[in-house]
Amino acid sequence: MTQGSADKLDRGIIVIASVVVIGAIMSILDTTIVNVGLATLSRELHASLSTIQWVATGYLVALATVIPMTGWASERFGAKRLWIAVVAMFVAGSVLSGLAWSAGSLIVFRVLQGLGGGMIMPAGMTILAQAAGPQRIGRVMSVVGAPMLLGPILGPVLGGLILQHLSWRWIFYVNVPIGALALVLAVRLLPRSEPQHGERLDVLGLTLLSPGLAGIVFGLSETSSHGGIAYIGAWLPIAAGLCCVGAFIWHALHTRVRPLLDLTLFRAPGFAAAAVTVLLIGAALFGSLLVLPLYLQVDRGQSTLATGLLLAPQGIGAALVMPISGRLTDRIGGGPVVLFGLIVMTAATIGLTRFTAHTPYTATSAILFVRGIGLGCSMMPAMAAAYSTIARQAVPRATTALNVLQRVGGSIGTALLAVVLEQQIKAAIPAGSGAFAGGAVKPLPPGLRDQLAAPLAQAFTGTFWWAAALTAAALVPAAVLAVTVRTGAAARSRTEAPQAA
Repeated sequence: MTQGSADKLDRGIIVIASVVVIGAIMSILDTTIVNVGLATLSRELHASLSTIQWVATGYLVALATVIPMTGWASERFGAKRLWIAVVAMFVAGSVLSGLAWSAGSLIVFRVLQGLGGGMIMPAGMTILAQAAGPQRIGRVMSVVGAPMLLGPILGPVLGGLILQHLSWRWIFYVNVPIGALALVLAVRLLPRSEPQHGERLDVLGLTLLSPGLAGIVFGLSETSSHGGIAYIGAWLPIAAGLCCVGAFIWHALHTRVRPLLDLTLFRAPGFAAAAVTVLLIGAALFGSLLVLPLYLQVDRGQSTLATGLLLAPQGIGAALVMPISGRLTDRIGGGPVVLFGLIVMTAATIGLTRFTAHTPYTATSAILFVRGIGLGCSMMPAMAAAYSTIARQAVPRATTALNVLQRVGGSIGTALLAVVLEQQIKAAIPAGSGAFAGGAVKPLPPGLRDQLAAPLAQAFTGTFWWAAALTAAALVPAAVLAVTVRTGAAARSRTEAPQAA
């Protein structure tokens, strides 16, 4: 077999990727669809916003709790069986959420949905990485990365359409036909993966890491919804979570049992650099995905549907460049591609800091499109670079580590930018104006918005500088990754040259 045929994405790989993407886009769209419906859910279920926000928070905490188990479960039961089981659990949680009769029942069913949703993406990535092999991982990751970047853009559009024309229950029922299609295709088309019965579950690690991550994610979400880290309900769970994670790190480095999260992966400089890059990109991406819609809705007065459409250029830019960045990752390594993408993304994010209350939407679309190009050349190539540094049998554990870092990074970025935005708004708007009573950042009446548009724009641009700083910080590990890739390629050339002679 020639090198070209070995590297080509054959029909089988494309079919597997298509099935995985269907499941992934379902779980990712669901998060943003529900977020735009919280006000409607609060009204329809006669619950306060502080109660109904648990519909989103409970889901995120469930995700953080279950992700660390994905690597062990993929090996113990087989990645295909696991993927089918968690998609079925997600669909069941969607049906029950649509049938919910109160805020309390909806929160419980959303937690069930999150327990399934947390494993859909990492289990699917495990299947893809094992099927593709290291020489094609860049192009395959570019395929599965599309829903990751398009989901947060399309979610508000779909959510706005559903809430405008149908019952709120359809923001959950919409998952049922998609999930049913994914299950049917998975049974028929996904490759079999044999379970490995040799490894026991790291029970102590599970009792430390999962609650620790859940505490951190919960505390960060409380930080953003209650006005800062000084709130005891925010800093106490974060502190407890950090203690649990610290105890897990000590346990993982000293236990004789294979730990739930394989920290030895980080001994490889390439994997460690790629992992830190994923963490920081996740923080910058998901943090800005909170601030950008608020800028359009609060400062510019756009509807949820119009906001989703105005954000679409970012997803379009990412989707267009991903196939190219995937091929380049396979050809020259992920490091240089990620470094280029982050330079573009940083420059475009700095462009966000120039927004005003009257910036033409053609300019905002152009900046977001360029930012999408940077995203398409950074997030998934960084993950692909991480996979290229490890052996095939380590893929499930590596997938778990990367998804944990991405999820925690997203939570950190969201909480950080939410707190910064609130403080910027407090500094920019007089306390006696009556705007944002109780700390809630929400759309304003047209007359009041006209008075406050200019200082509000300054508050948002001040927050965008923090997003730019997070993106720029990712340049450091990306540069290490680029050097590591070049050094590794040179070493391989030196070892291959005598063999060729």
